[in-house]
Amino acid sequence: MTNTTHTIMLIDDNKIDNLFHARVVKKHSDTIEVIVKDSAEDGLEYLSGNQGAFPDIIFLDINMPGMSGWDFLEAFRKLEQNSLDTLIMVMLGTFETATPEMQTKIDGLFAGFAPKPLTKETVDEVMARYNLKQDL
Repeated sequence: MTNTTHTIMLIDDNKIDNLFHARVVKKHSDTIEVIVKDSAEDGLEYLSGNQGAFPDIIFLDINMPGMSGWDFLEAFRKLEQNSLDTLIMVMLGTFETATPEMQTKIDGLFAGFAPKPLTKETVDEVMARYNLKQDL
């Protein structure tokens, strides 16, 4: 089964990274809506207010001040469970590979890890891994 990607959310405290990552997503497909949030709190607030209308993919920075990406995941798990089953979460950070401890923290979610900065190749890999296509 192939699912169509309509919306991608970027959550990162670095405005320049968000701008760059949004451009990368738009290079992948200019028909995908990009929602940008500058903090984990803002991302969680958006998702809490839009249950049932979640983005298809979230690219989430792990290291943010205040609420980190890991803190976001804990709060995110408490949202409406039905919506969590189809949303894909990709944790972005300055690591080479995900450690077993990092993998344990995402158990139960469709999730993965990718190094920063986000690239078109990473977007392509995520789309292929989860059998997604762009919205035409």
